[in-house]
Amino acid sequence: MSLSLEVQKGEAFVPSARYDAVVLGAGPYGLSAAAHLKAQNLKVAIFGKPIYFWREHMPEGMLLRSYWWATNLSDPQGKYGFDKFFALQGMQGADPLPMKTFVEYGLWFQQNAVPELDETYIQSVEWLDGSFLLTLEDGRVIQSQSVVMAPGLQYYMYTPAEYAHMPTSLVSHSAMHRKLSKFAGQRVVLIGAGQAALETAALLGEQGAEVQLIARHPIRWINFSNENIPEKLRGLRAPQAGMGEGWLNLILEKYPYVFQRLPRNTKDHLLATRHAPAGSHWLKPRVVEKITLHEAEKVESVTEAGEHVKLRLSSGTLLEADHVILGTGYRADIKRLSMLQPNLQASIQCYDGSPILSTYFESSVPGLYFIGYSAARSFGPFYRFVIGDEAAARRVTRAISRRTASLSR
Repeated sequence: MSLSLEVQKGEAFVPSARYDAVVLGAGPYGLSAAAHLKAQNLKVAIFGKPIYFWREHMPEGMLLRSYWWATNLSDPQGKYGFDKFFALQGMQGADPLPMKTFVEYGLWFQQNAVPELDETYIQSVEWLDGSFLLTLEDGRVIQSQSVVMAPGLQYYMYTPAEYAHMPTSLVSHSAMHRKLSKFAGQRVVLIGAGQAALETAALLGEQGAEVQLIARHPIRWINFSNENIPEKLRGLRAPQAGMGEGWLNLILEKYPYVFQRLPRNTKDHLLATRHAPAGSHWLKPRVVEKITLHEAEKVESVTEAGEHVKLRLSSGTLLEADHVILGTGYRADIKRLSMLQPNLQASIQCYDGSPILSTYFESSVPGLYFIGYSAARSFGPFYRFVIGDEAAARRVTRAISRRTASLSR
């Protein structure tokens, strides 16, 4: 029986603690939100494993596509930026940034800015009479006026329908493999043309796998502007921003809430056409002529053949592999957030699987906020990157502070 039913039946129920705000998730967005909320003298709790997705779902040896200076976690005083971490370590920031260094920085941030993090997972979130009941995996039950959802990308791993019938022993998502050395000597096919697919392919090849990559479109490489053009002119044509060069990137960075106000069709167009799958310029030499590429090809069929996989491509080419890895990215779908109880999920207005959010990241359920990747459909591609954590944290903190003050009157 759910807690909400127990309460409705008048059964005795006393939460073990009451909070103004609870943050679910301890990645860059969750930690940043908690740091900002704490500074407002609110009673705040945050639950989750620190930097878990990066520690457990990214391959060893990975380099970040983002600039190091655009990969800060945020605290309101700016005491725990990446530059401070580098200074303490006697290091200098340089791109591309090793994922290992980012993980070390994220853990340092958590230990200093949000030391009270509780690593217990939240098992369920229920909505009752304007507040939230949250049950933790260890059995504790807490109550909160507001909840900030900052779930990791592991909830949103996207598997195209044509692979859904295959066992994970033969076909799996790239985020399921931290150690790629286990594929040494095996025939591996990568599906996708984005950074994850391309870098996974490069790492596999460097660790002794026989790799082929299939991309539906020609692979797009992100290149710097022509350095033969004067710097001032380059800056006018394609100014540098945290998400990469270009005026749209700069506008979204300088005005991080403007995307939310655009018409739905404009949002859909920008999300579909900007920041399409691409690989970093420094990755190209590790891929081109190092692995077999099947560009502008589609997989027509994929079948299990004993302990192997057979694929037929649109060109008629037949491939056989020991394993297929899907570098097919992520798609937000709150139905995959199993901790949200049915009565709560049914109350959240969505578009294409994502919650429809107000200008303050609030869903249609008062007091329930979504930040990070979950917010990208409403707020734009800026929030698919770590760089968006400060803007989200500031705006959510402002909203929750107002809500808390209003409810206490």
